[in-house]
Amino acid sequence: MKAFGERWRAPYACDPGQSRGRLFSTESSPTRSEFQRDRDRIIHSSAFRRLKHKTQVFVYHEGDHYRTRLTHTIEVAQISRAIARSLGLDEDLAEALALSHDLGHTPFGHSGEDALRICMKRFGGFDHNAQALRIVTQLEHRYAEHDGLNLTWETLEGLVKHNGPLLTRQGKPTEKYVDDGLPFAIADYNARQDLMLASYAGGEAQSAAIADDIAYNAHDIDDGLRAGLFSVDELREVSLLKDILDEIDQRYPALDNTRRIHELTRRLITRFVEDVVNEGKLQLSQLDPQSADDIRNANRSVVGFSREMAAADLSIKGFLYPHMYRHQRIMTVRREAERIVQELFERFMSNPNEMPDEWRREVVLNDEMQIARHVADYIAGMTDRFAILEYQRLFDVVPDLR
Repeated sequence: MKAFGERWRAPYACDPGQSRGRLFSTESSPTRSEFQRDRDRIIHSSAFRRLKHKTQVFVYHEGDHYRTRLTHTIEVAQISRAIARSLGLDEDLAEALALSHDLGHTPFGHSGEDALRICMKRFGGFDHNAQALRIVTQLEHRYAEHDGLNLTWETLEGLVKHNGPLLTRQGKPTEKYVDDGLPFAIADYNARQDLMLASYAGGEAQSAAIADDIAYNAHDIDDGLRAGLFSVDELREVSLLKDILDEIDQRYPALDNTRRIHELTRRLITRFVEDVVNEGKLQLSQLDPQSADDIRNANRSVVGFSREMAAADLSIKGFLYPHMYRHQRIMTVRREAERIVQELFERFMSNPNEMPDEWRREVVLNDEMQIARHVADYIAGMTDRFAILEYQRLFDVVPDLR
């Protein structure tokens, strides 16, 4: 008889009953699997709640209907579960990884991260995936017996490898990290618990990663249209989007624009998901993995787009980059957001005592490296709104993010 909550899994799925465990041992739950517990710990964390007020593309005051990091994360979780279910993977682990993948993002989205990366360059750099690991293993202070959320090895591994292996088989940093080396938070934790940084992640983590791509492609199109950054007709520059729009217009010739946009985004998500599932089944049949480690030890990811859909994905990104991410309206806000983060960092570095009591108590004033990491942790955890309020408190100026 299967345990409570058990469901069918393929032999290559990560099995919560065979988890490599947690850094700190704990009793099992009679009602939840280990991966369900991870998901629940993430949802109840402070960092997860803060995603509600962190930028996806548009800062919070620009409108209530644009995506935030939280709504984006929920959408990624739904897509990752659908993919994992279709491929016989563990849905709960895929969901946990989707829910945690953006925990390390700064205020103001990639603008804040870019600014903090520059500020932290001589202190080991800054990377939002590494910051997410730092949050779930150290910065969350909820449990009596340990710092962090004490997640399973499989969740930590998938979180760190969201973008693939971090080391080559020879133990050298991959291309992304070849100049600066591994981010401090990852190297530091990996010394305590080996996350197999030279291998691919399990299939569940690969499902969450491709779900992230699907979600932000489709929903950035939706948000960009709502914001008036580009028109529906301009999207016809991308052949896949043109094909979908032609389908919609042929079937619903008098459809109002709001419904037309929704039809476009939902059909695009469906196309992406169906392609990933079909391609995943093909890759899995060729690899014939008999365990989760067979997927980890493969020389490629097994959950991703087909060649044709990968080209379409690049075309969509190629459209969104100039029409949305580098649009003058967005860039004006980005530059101001970067300035806010940079000046907050410089202010707290020169005077750590201006941070709140619970943060400054832990600062070692004669250790510049420790101060920098502490300041980066504090700023990275801010919501957009709180960062603006802190800037106003320290500089007596109201930033103009419009």
